[in-house]
Amino acid sequence: MVFMGYLFAVTLLWAFSFSLIGVYLAGQVDAWFSVLIRIALATLVFLPFLKFKTTPKPLALKLMLIGAIQLGVMYSFYYHSFLYLSVPEVLLFTVITPIYITLLNDALEKHFNPRFFVIAIIAVCGALAIRYESINSDFLIGLLLVQGANMCFATGQVTYKRLMINTQLDHKNVFGWFFIGALMVATVCYVLFGNTEKLPSTPTQWGVLIYLGIVASGLGYFGWNKGATLVNVGALAAMNNVLIPAGIVVNVLIWNTEADILRLSIGAGIILAALLLNQINTIPSKEKTLPVG
Repeated sequence: MVFMGYLFAVTLLWAFSFSLIGVYLAGQVDAWFSVLIRIALATLVFLPFLKFKTTPKPLALKLMLIGAIQLGVMYSFYYHSFLYLSVPEVLLFTVITPIYITLLNDALEKHFNPRFFVIAIIAVCGALAIRYESINSDFLIGLLLVQGANMCFATGQVTYKRLMINTQLDHKNVFGWFFIGALMVATVCYVLFGNTEKLPSTPTQWGVLIYLGIVASGLGYFGWNKGATLVNVGALAAMNNVLIPAGIVVNVLIWNTEADILRLSIGAGIILAALLLNQINTIPSKEKTLPVG
């Protein structure tokens, strides 16, 4: 349980992030700019700890690639999904991430299990049930954007865990490379697609970006990926879904009191049933469980 402390602490931090983005940034501040500022601030947090001369170059390059995928590309999908979906919908649709984590780990271990595709389809049906009366192209785009973000987040977690689980290096002394890789992606995307006419215009928007950059991204991703190296893949997959009820409770109680609780509950029930089915008759194995670090 001590090893899970990192993941639980970050869950509390991230429970507010979804609502802050959905309420104060989505549709108001350019998504590419939000991604760039958030990652840039997180990079600044870890630059003072970075050991440029002592970090092996192959390790630095791999960390940059992981950061580019888990943070840079993931944020590109994630921020734009709020333009098409409500905050509770974005949260619920991230529920499929654990399946991607397990499926990717199986692929890397050369152990394929088609059952996960069936589980994923059931979970997607649960997502569709939430908006069954008004499924349109915007909703489907939003759903696909969230799944793109889920895949990137899952890929980053699994690959970071496999890369760093046996290293003797202090994580904080190399984690800056992770953010540098993400920053490179965010910079290119903003230069190519950013809208300079939709920059933050209020102190609240700037404050939200600063919090998301320094606390949610900087401290959050370090704590989460560090925690990922201390638990097995099954625990990591499960912890990805602890965030969902926490985020929904925060959003509904504080910002979204008019949410359709019944419809959300039906959709969530189908999604959770898919996860329960995923756990039934699952036998721990060497392929599914990496040693605790």
